[in-house]
Amino acid sequence: MARMENAGRRLQDWTNKNVFVRSFESADVTLASYQDGAAPVADSAEHLDTIKEDNDPHAANSTPITALQAAWNVTNAIQGMFIVGLPFAVKVGGWITIFALVFAAYICYRTGLSLIDCLYEDGKKVRKSYREVAETACPGLGKYVLAAQLTELASTCILYLVLAGDLLQGCIPSVDKPAWMMLVAAMLLGTAFLDDIRIVSHLSLANAVSHLIINAIMVIYCLSQVTDWQISSVVVFPNIRLLPTMVGVVVFGYTSHIFLPALEASMEDPKEFKWMLSASHIAAAIFKALFGLIGYLTFAEFTQKEISNSLPNQWFKIIVNIVLVVKALLSYPLPFYAIVQLLTDNFFRGVKVTLFQSCYGADRSLREWAACLRIILLLWTLMVALSVPYLIELMGLVGNITGTMLSFIWPAYFHLKIKGDKLSPEDQKFNRFVIGMGFFVMTLGIYYSSIELYSAIKYQT
Repeated sequence: MARMENAGRRLQDWTNKNVFVRSFESADVTLASYQDGAAPVADSAEHLDTIKEDNDPHAANSTPITALQAAWNVTNAIQGMFIVGLPFAVKVGGWITIFALVFAAYICYRTGLSLIDCLYEDGKKVRKSYREVAETACPGLGKYVLAAQLTELASTCILYLVLAGDLLQGCIPSVDKPAWMMLVAAMLLGTAFLDDIRIVSHLSLANAVSHLIINAIMVIYCLSQVTDWQISSVVVFPNIRLLPTMVGVVVFGYTSHIFLPALEASMEDPKEFKWMLSASHIAAAIFKALFGLIGYLTFAEFTQKEISNSLPNQWFKIIVNIVLVVKALLSYPLPFYAIVQLLTDNFFRGVKVTLFQSCYGADRSLREWAACLRIILLLWTLMVALSVPYLIELMGLVGNITGTMLSFIWPAYFHLKIKGDKLSPEDQKFNRFVIGMGFFVMTLGIYYSSIELYSAIKYQT
């Protein structure tokens, strides 16, 4: 047992350090240069080049992982805690939502391969990140990729607060959701001072364990109610106005492309990337489709936006919700930490000319004003959550904007732009189909998701 626990900790630590954080294209100068005792050197090109080489996650000294470990990382990213909203998506979208859960997995698998193909020229890797691919295909587009990443990460943080507020209100309805969200934000204030990836790693390991436990509990409970299931209750023709929002929810759950280049580069045998990505997306599609379906069949018309709030036994619901809230608390630090890294390395260090001075003093301690900025960032996520405390609607809108761009449109477009006539006619047609479908889904999704979000805010639903 101890050996398995140590192996799990090593894997989770590698995941956070080499995949989730460094894959956000912000590794020009990392915290390691400060934590290892090196004094910061401001705006030195030689120093920046040295640090960049030392901290390159694709360099030879990066710890390689097997295809199985890589599959675990992808699964960990796309099997997030927002699956609690999938049964409600099935309630609204019916069989079309279930089809979308499978179809989106296939599209994201193909576009993931397209993105990785863009890293190579004549069998040799010449690019290392999503942002480099974007700059090669369309110079100047890299900043928009950065903006999409920040939006995706910030939205994830906001949604964790909204979800925690919903779950706690389900436990004690007499206390309103804004009060619960403010309490959760107060508990997360320490996140603003996180500078050690090892702490983030430990928190994420606990998050992964709680994720497995709560999924097992909900699946077992749903299966225990199998005698009450009625397949005919799943709608065939859903409400067209609500469907684009549900599609956005589906797409949001498959956004993993931002770390695929780093993951592929860190594999022992990158040639196994294709089957690894295929296996992980097949597993995700099967689990998500079945979880959404059995969750809805168990509660039918009583299915809530968070499946745990549908539980009829109040004490059981409280226990499950508390576990999910703990999971949300453990999940929040990772995207928040990644946001801080992105902002720090793009505006305070990591480029030859920074807009602001370093966040760290001569003794490598965080400056007071920098700590204040981090707290303001956390409070900003709370302010947005308080303004739009609607999980499904917000998730659908974000999925229809950043999800379709990062997972559908950009990888397919970059593939066509960079590879051009080298692609087979089938690949060219597929990429054009994905681009067209992506713009269609995004346009309808933004329009209808915005309407649903506006209606939810106006009528406080």
